[in-house]
Amino acid sequence: MELISGLPEDVARDCLIRVSYQQFPTVASVCKLWKSEILSPEFHRQRRGTNHAQKLIAMVQARDEPGAGSTKRVTNPVYRLSVLEPETGHWAELPQPPEFSSGLPMFCQLVSVGYDLVVLGGLDPNSWKASSSVFVYNFLSANWRRAADMPGGPRTFFACASDSKGTVFVAGGHDNEKNALRSALAYDVASDRWVSLPDMAAERDECKGVFRRGRFVVVGGYPTETQGRFRKSAEAFDPATLRWGEVKEEFLDCATCPRTLVDGGDGETVFLCSGGELISLRGDTWQKMSTVPGEIRNVAYVGAFDRTLVLIGSSGYGQVHVAFAFDFESCNWRKVASLEGFMGHVQTGCVLEI
Repeated sequence: MELISGLPEDVARDCLIRVSYQQFPTVASVCKLWKSEILSPEFHRQRRGTNHAQKLIAMVQARDEPGAGSTKRVTNPVYRLSVLEPETGHWAELPQPPEFSSGLPMFCQLVSVGYDLVVLGGLDPNSWKASSSVFVYNFLSANWRRAADMPGGPRTFFACASDSKGTVFVAGGHDNEKNALRSALAYDVASDRWVSLPDMAAERDECKGVFRRGRFVVVGGYPTETQGRFRKSAEAFDPATLRWGEVKEEFLDCATCPRTLVDGGDGETVFLCSGGELISLRGDTWQKMSTVPGEIRNVAYVGAFDRTLVLIGSSGYGQVHVAFAFDFESCNWRKVASLEGFMGHVQTGCVLEI
């Protein structure tokens, strides 16, 4: 049976690899052969190799009231999942998880694993209780599934990151009594299974996680007794040895909230927005790359691909959020087109390549 009647296999496949990720569910429903094709690892290798893979940023973003302009946002915003394709400026909204049709949990975490988007924890928007829930959205089927809850009780403001091979790592945060945590977990998306990891050396509330040099690195945060006083230190978990390395006390240049810390996608480089500057860490030295665009005084989210970094923020509290892309080769910023309804506050996000 031919992929496309009357066309050679290589030509038919060349047609399919150009399909937008938004059409994948439709393509998969046409026939079993097409579904098998788009699910195959070779299909996605070719899609990336021919530069047809789409770079996306998925965000937990407040629903913006159309026509609101630069006026103040609503007091209790409703958060949903939005998707930005920085290269084209295309914005879209994903369906909500079935149990959160009225809005995503406040301060939930978002991480990508292949073609899955994992939403973890947060505060229930109705009861304001910390949730241990986990939901997984698959971009190929456009369907949600309820996954196994995070074990060990509710935790909020924890670090999380993916190894991009199927595992999500979680560490730190605080419990219902505002006690900072040292505990850590790992979640296998395919098997829907959680396992406990050894504790970190330090309690870390409001820490940030990145995957660097094959390790899950947990950066900053603070212990219970010094709430709000961020540390510069970091410690890294090695999945190969199942051990945490020594604490690196001076990982950050200054003691700051690491919310805008993000890995560069190359396994080595890390970026951070601090004091109006974009700085990078490659090796052991932080260096200034650029000044943050003047339109953004409050940086909400930073996401990085192989050649581009995307920064989203606002000019002040309650103002509309805009996006800028930074090109590593030219070292120039360009403004990404905004779309009405997609200018609300961005709480968190993650990058995907589909």
